[in-house]
Amino acid sequence: MAPASRPILGLVSLIILAGGILFQFLVILSGGVNGSPENQIYFLQASNIANIAGARNPSRWTFFAVCGVDAKGHNANCGKPVPALPFDPPRNFGTTTNVPAQFLGTHKFYYLSRFMFAFYLIALFFAACALCTGVLALCSRLGGYLSGLTVSIALFFQTLAAALMTAWTVEGRNAFRRGGHSASLGKKAYGFTWGAMACFLIATVLFCVGGAVSGSGNRSSTVSRKRSTRSTRSRGSFLDTDSQKRVKDDYA
Repeated sequence: MAPASRPILGLVSLIILAGGILFQFLVILSGGVNGSPENQIYFLQASNIANIAGARNPSRWTFFAVCGVDAKGHNANCGKPVPALPFDPPRNFGTTTNVPAQFLGTHKFYYLSRFMFAFYLIALFFAACALCTGVLALCSRLGGYLSGLTVSIALFFQTLAAALMTAWTVEGRNAFRRGGHSASLGKKAYGFTWGAMACFLIATVLFCVGGAVSGSGNRSSTVSRKRSTRSTRSRGSFLDTDSQKRVKDDYA
C-alpha cells in the first residue's frame, strides 16, 4: 500500500472515531435531555413495581436520572439529574419495603454502576483528545501512532464501561424477575455503548496502519535510493577500469 493512502486511512479513522463519540454522547445525555433519541435510551427498565413506595411504574435507569415511561414508550417524569447516578433501588426509591432481597445489604450494584459512569467519561475524554490529534494523522506518521495510542486508551476504558454496564443491568434484571417483577434491558443503550467500543477498536487499527504504511513506504524509497547509488558506483568503477586499460594499451 502506497504512502499516499495515509490521508485516506486517517480520514476514515476520524469519521469512525467521531461516530463512536456520537454514540457515547447519546447515552450520556439520556435522562438529562428530553429530545429524541435520548428519551428512548435507558439501561434497565423495571415494571410491575407499584407495590414499592416511591417507585415509578415502570422505572427506567438512565445516565442521569430514574425516569418513568409515557404513552409513547419514551422516558418521562424523570427525577432530578444526578451525576454518576448509582443503580441502587433502596437508595433510588428511598425505601426497602418490597424491594427484591438481592438489592438489600449489598453495595455491589452501587459500585458497578458508579465505576461504569466514571469509565464512560474517561473514555469520552481520551476519544475527544484522539479526535484532535487525529488531524495530524492525515499528514504524518507520528500523528497516526499518537492518535492510535490515544484511541486505544479510550477503547480500554470504553470496554470496561460496557462490561460493567452489562454486569449490573443483567444482574439487576434477574433480581427484579426473581422478586416477581418484570424487567428488561435497554437495547439502544446496549447498542450505542458496545457500538462505541467497536468504533474505537476499528479506529485504533486504522490509525496504526496509516502510520505503518507511510513508514514502509519511506523504507522502500530509501532502499531504492541505496540500490540506485550502488548501481551508479558499480558502473562508474567499471568505466574507470576500462579507461585505464585503454591508456595502458596506447602507451604500450
